[in-house]
Amino acid sequence: MTFHVRLTPGASRDEVVAWQSDAADRLHLAVRVRSVPEKGKANTALIALLAKQLSIPKRDIDVIRGATSRLKTVRIVAEGSLQARLVAQLEAFADERNPD
Repeated sequence: MTFHVRLTPGASRDEVVAWQSDAADRLHLAVRVRSVPEKGKANTALIALLAKQLSIPKRDIDVIRGATSRLKTVRIVAEGSLQARLVAQLEAFADERNPD
């Protein structure tokens, strides 16, 4: 499965913020990490945070596009019931477009 992430490095804490839309109405998951954007440290922190939040091994997560950009494409390797669980967990993150 793949999805887009807008990563903000140098934040005060590591956190998955919410699903957001950009000006072109493209959906992405907003994520903040404390790491700085040098030598892949922010990407490594992103992978570690997603792995922790989703309870999966870091080896199953890759940044496949946008390694040096804020907007990244992330791929998670998962099949069957694991994929269904991950989709449910990802959908559970707050959606700023539709506040409750």
